[in-house]
Amino acid sequence: MRKSLFFISWALLCCCWTTQAEIFTSIGEFLKNLIYTEKELVQSLREYIKAEESKLAAVKSWAKKLDALTRVSTSDPEGYLAHPVNAYKLMKRLNTEWSELESLVLQNPSDGFISNMSIHRQYFPDEEDETGAAKALMRLQDTYQLDSEAFSRGKLPGLHSNAFLTVDDCYDMGKTAYNDADYYHAVLWMQQSLKQLDAGEEAVVSKADILDYLSYSVYQMGDLPRAIELTRRLVAIEPGHQRAGGNLRYFERLLFKQLNELNQAYQPSSEEPIQLGTYSRPKDHLPEREAYEALCRGEGLQMNEKRRSRLFCRYQDGKRNPRLLLKPMKEEDEWDSPHIVRYLDVLSHEEIEKIKELAKPRLARATVRDPKTGVLTTANYRVSKSAWLEGEDDPVIERVNQRIEDITGLTVNTAELLQVANYGVGGQYEPHYDFSRMSDVEAGGATVFPDFGAAIWPRKGTAVFWYNLFKSGEGDYRTRHAACPVLVGSKWVSNKWIHERGQEFRRPCGLTEVD
Repeated sequence: MRKSLFFISWALLCCCWTTQAEIFTSIGEFLKNLIYTEKELVQSLREYIKAEESKLAAVKSWAKKLDALTRVSTSDPEGYLAHPVNAYKLMKRLNTEWSELESLVLQNPSDGFISNMSIHRQYFPDEEDETGAAKALMRLQDTYQLDSEAFSRGKLPGLHSNAFLTVDDCYDMGKTAYNDADYYHAVLWMQQSLKQLDAGEEAVVSKADILDYLSYSVYQMGDLPRAIELTRRLVAIEPGHQRAGGNLRYFERLLFKQLNELNQAYQPSSEEPIQLGTYSRPKDHLPEREAYEALCRGEGLQMNEKRRSRLFCRYQDGKRNPRLLLKPMKEEDEWDSPHIVRYLDVLSHEEIEKIKELAKPRLARATVRDPKTGVLTTANYRVSKSAWLEGEDDPVIERVNQRIEDITGLTVNTAELLQVANYGVGGQYEPHYDFSRMSDVEAGGATVFPDFGAAIWPRKGTAVFWYNLFKSGEGDYRTRHAACPVLVGSKWVSNKWIHERGQEFRRPCGLTEVD
């Protein structure tokens, strides 16, 4: 097994304040292109409407003219046909002009629009993309503790916009969660949908449909009194509902049985509206979930005055490397132990744009290695797109690789290729290690270290660097880290892993396991 000696992450682009098959994993050019595609389709739709209106106006003109003729002809058919011109024109109309009208009616102005739709449809998001985007919003909701109402009104921390969710949008969010047996989020979003509907907002979905999903989801969360109250509302609205009556009787029997077993009296359900915090979020596979998410919000940081006093900034010339003597690298300590540093002004704007340009055509959904099968696969805990670039691709990549070697004093001959990753809506990578076989992405809103309570925030053009192996070659398990979900915008990062092989004389082994 190869081991990575250290990990270095280049913040190519801090959050761009833009609103964002597997399209949901990345904003990049993919969603931008869809915006322009939609604009083109709107123009095509307008042209179709104009053609339909023109056709309808022509048909109306025919109808008006023929209506006047038939009124005259039917008032005195014999007298009308007595005139030879009228007889001729009747023959002509029925033989020629009605055929022309038939051809006009049979014309289909939608052909151009349908053709345009067919061309672009291959690039449309599919059901998996829509589901992925919905789950990304729920991930942001959990990580940054955003209530559904604020979210539906576009009120994100530090940002107010006109991006909002309708009754039907909230209902679809809830339905996505429900279909995934995620009743916690189903309750939050169905409740928000019901709240907006009760406030008078127009919607396609009916109140009965919302109550149907909401009542059962509340039951699944273990709140029988509220499930009964919601089901009663559903029965009152739609007495013949195929499930409501049976569900209500079942819920009531179940509650009665529980109360008898506990020897308690019936208590009506709370009149407080369901909101964030009403129910506890179910535990999942990640033991440090709460600590990780708190760090993403900037809470629980273990930085204090004593630790801060041990952090310094300096000029670094790579042990008098000729390429750094005249322009040494600016180095800042981000954390003392394990030692994490940031290098400033590592990449220029022009280099960043060139790297993005090279990466965009190659971006693909980032993968992880399945620990059981060893096969690379996509995973819900890692949501991004990535590409790999080699020095031969462009002089800029070769220059970046040389710069890494100059800064670190380590050879990159045995290193991984330069990896470029783009994190789109809700993009994240949950806590993981980077000292096994390396093929993973490290990026996100902030990079957080749950074991020692650190959060490293992205800054454009900078590089963050740490060793994830001790000199002995043993893994430093403190470096388990995570990329927080991107709340707003798109984040580009580039990563470089350098392996221990080839560094024997550049970073000699220490005397103990933890040197």
